[in-house]
Amino acid sequence: MPSLLRDRPASTPEMLAVFGDEALLKAALAFEAELALALAELGLIPPDDAKAIAAACASKFDIAELAEAAAHAGTLAIPLVERLRARVSPPEAAARVHKGATSQDLADTALMLQARDGAALIRRDAARLADALAALARAHQSTPMLGRTLLQAALPITFGLKVSTWLSGVTGALKRFERETAAIRLQFGGATGSRAGLDGQGVALAERLAARLNLPPALPWHAERQGVAGLASALAILTGAIGKIAGDIALMAQVEVGEAFEPRQAGRGGSSAMAHKRNPTGCQVALSAAIRAPHLAATIVSALPQQHERGLGGWQAEGPVLAELFQLTHGALAAMVTVIEGLEVDEGRMAANLASAKVGTDTGESAALVAQALAAYEKDR
Repeated sequence: MPSLLRDRPASTPEMLAVFGDEALLKAALAFEAELALALAELGLIPPDDAKAIAAACASKFDIAELAEAAAHAGTLAIPLVERLRARVSPPEAAARVHKGATSQDLADTALMLQARDGAALIRRDAARLADALAALARAHQSTPMLGRTLLQAALPITFGLKVSTWLSGVTGALKRFERETAAIRLQFGGATGSRAGLDGQGVALAERLAARLNLPPALPWHAERQGVAGLASALAILTGAIGKIAGDIALMAQVEVGEAFEPRQAGRGGSSAMAHKRNPTGCQVALSAAIRAPHLAATIVSALPQQHERGLGGWQAEGPVLAELFQLTHGALAAMVTVIEGLEVDEGRMAANLASAKVGTDTGESAALVAQALAAYEKDR
């Protein structure tokens, strides 16, 4: 069973729900119901049969029992279609459940429906983080502080310049993610990707099904998985951009530095053994995600060489891995939004650390660079 004790600290209730059992089953049943209705619209099955199939898809299923059956069969589609057919009458109508489709069509399309909803959450909270970073950069455009290179004291900069670098990292990663969401599309090709048995109406059926599911139509992509790999990589890159912010703030929050701190929240950031500690818990969430995400993305990239028309093992590995990537990315975003929106900045400590380094006070063109970064951000919003 899913583990909230393990998964909730790393993600959000919203994203966990998007990729939860109920959402997966709902997406799979939506595929079957809308397929039947689209088939009827094209005259490929009788309208009454389509209505009966859609009604069966609206009934309840025992998720635990279905999961056991899916584990035995090797895919969710086999037991799900079997149970749907048992609920549809007459037998001729039952035989039309899943017409023209294959198990991978159901699995991929259900995953894409979940990814579509997950992407909406990523967009929403990445935009919120970017807005918070822009406000922070603007507020500290001219706040002097010590710049650090190779983890050592370097030359003066402004805190606004540091934050504008965080901002450009997030916005650049978000743009990349938006491009890669083109991978979120319908999968419909049938047993070998040829759309056989549809009286030459496969293209029309795919277009109608895509419209019903609110997904872009596409050629069958059963064994052509660059889109999924690109989406996974974009999630990992966005998580890395968030992790960069978390790493900087965690270092600035060290007692001997003391330049910036996560907002105080009751019950958060303490220690079970040391009452005096103020741990950067939000940064911890984001950094943990940034450590895990690249390896998850690499798993999906490694699945690219899929055999023949529909592969063995590759696409089956993608669903749980992509779900985990979405969950980690959103968990990192949610944590860092809270941190940035409430970040406590100690300008006096920044000034003191800069003075103790004895590297002067010339921040160069920091303020102008911040203004340039903010202008670019406002233009792209």
